[in-house]
Order: sequence, then C-alpha cells, then structure tokens
Amino acid sequence: MIRRRLCLGAAAIALTVPLAGCVTVHGERALIPSIRPAEAAKVLANFAAQNNKATKSYDEQAIAAIEAGPLGTIDQAGVRAKHANNPQGNADYSALKFSHAKFLIPEQRGWPKFFVAEAQTDRNGDSRWLLAFRRGGPDEPWMADFLGVATPDALPHFAVDKHGHAEALPLAGTDLQVQPGQLSAQYTDYLDSGKDDGKNGAGPAQVFTDGPATSGLKTSHEKSARTADTVTQYADQPDISGDFAPIALRTTDGGAIVFFGSRHQSRATFRAGYQLTLDKDTKALTSGTPKTSITLARVAQNMVAVPPRKAGAKVTFLSSLTGLVSAKGE
Repeated sequence: MIRRRLCLGAAAIALTVPLAGCVTVHGERALIPSIRPAEAAKVLANFAAQNNKATKSYDEQAIAAIEAGPLGTIDQAGVRAKHANNPQGNADYSALKFSHAKFLIPEQRGWPKFFVAEAQTDRNGDSRWLLAFRRGGPDEPWMADFLGVATPDALPHFAVDKHGHAEALPLAGTDLQVQPGQLSAQYTDYLDSGKDDGKNGAGPAQVFTDGPATSGLKTSHEKSARTADTVTQYADQPDISGDFAPIALRTTDGGAIVFFGSRHQSRATFRAGYQLTLDKDTKALTSGTPKTSITLARVAQNMVAVPPRKAGAKVTFLSSLTGLVSAKGE
C-alpha cells in the first residue's frame, strides 16, 4: 500500500488530532494537494538546472531523467541528433532561466499526480511557458511530460478554489465540448480526413478552430502531397497511453486547458534519379538508406483551450510543438 507520512510540526499543515506525532495520509485515497508550492518551486528549479546541463552537453540520458511523455520523447531525440553531430557539446549554449513563476496545484486522489508550472523565460519574448509535471508515486521523481508556450493574452484564466488549488479534470465524463481523453483521437482523425465521424456529438471537422496546427497543417499537407519530385503520404495516430495521458485543468469560463500528445508520420517516395538532401540532425536520426523513400516520425505536444459543452464553441490550439523523433530510409 502506498502511503505518505506527514509529521506534525511548526511547518506542517494544521490538523486536529488526539495525539502529537505523525499522522499517516493515504495518498492513494485522501484528497490532498499534489504538491506544496515550495516543493513545486524546487522541482522547477531542478528542472532548469538539469535541463541546462543536459542541453549544454547534449546528454540524452540526463534529459531522460527529468522529462517524459511527448516533451521527453521530442527532446531526447533532439539531443541524440545534436550529440551525434557535436559530441563535444554546445559551448555557446545560453542557460534557460525562469522568472515570475506561479504554480497550478490541484487536489487529487490516487496516483499519478500532477501540477503545472507557469513561468516567464529568457526565451520567446513575453510568452509564458507552461510545464506539466507528473509522477506516478511518492517515491518516483517529478517528470516534465508536456510544454506549452503562449502569450499571456492568449491564455484563459485558470479556476482556483478559496484555498488557491486548481481543479483537475478527468479524461472522461466532464462537461467539456470534447473529453480530454478523446482530443488526441479527434485531432488525428481531423488531420487524416476532416470528415464528420459523429463522435461526441461533433465530428473532427467541427471540433477545432482554424489555425496553423489545424486548417493550416491540412493545407500544407495537401500542397506537398504531390510535387514534380515526390509523392508524400501522411498518417496520424493518437496516443494517450502511459506518460502521454492528457492533463486537464479547469478555466474560469467553465472550460479547460488540456495538454495532449499525438504521433505523425510522413512517407515521401521520390522519382527515379532524384537526389534527396537531408539536414545533419535528420541524418543522425535516420536508419537505413533513403534510395527511393524516407519515412519521418514526429511527435507533437499540444496545449488547447476546450470550451464547456453548453457554449457550443470550438477547441482552440494555444500551442503545438512538434519534433522529429526518428526516420527510416528505404
């Protein structure tokens, strides 16, 4: 049985108990904050320190120690490629710095638990980074599974209770326009077809607002599907397994911000005699020899605003960060 022990003392949460000493809180049953704010600040500071060390030296294993889910999958592949081309690391790397951080900490029962750190960085101008951290048990490390980047005016306000706790939403059974657990499938269905499939009262073509990650991406695929030199086929797959499981927090408008991942493949077949040119990082992630075709596998980490069902509005992408994770030549 997984249990968390809290010792009563000057810094402990006030509890009414008949005897002094320690009280056992069952983390798998009790409704408790996923983390304390001071601990969350330490998690973010450790993330910055370890991420900077790993990125400067292009150390894939160091990234794997602090990141998982879509974020970890993308960054591990990126660091692997950079290390292959620059085994000495990056001497010119500029350290990532966080400032003006705030923490969205829900009360949760059971495991895994999560929280979201929202902060400004020395990257991306005035945009805010939202890092979703999760851990599977009290003895496991906090891992950053998702990253979303958005300007402050694009972000809805998160709902908090009188104690300052955010509200976590489950993957199904919510009052949202699309269930958090269905977003990955709805999105990949939309990219593959855009046709109404009748699920959840609205097909994928009706679910999302137009933008770079939706209508813009479909248009780009349509234009590049057939050129004078190549024929490209696209395939998109949902993924909500394990540390790809979506994370959702209530917003003050009754909707939610949801983080979710998705997988995307493209297979380009070339005409006879065509000479394919690959950049160094893609070459480093490519197995086989691309004589007639190359298949690229990418992972996307998405942050969306989902309206309440009663609003009748569409899901809006706030951030979509995509990275190449592997390639195969044939």
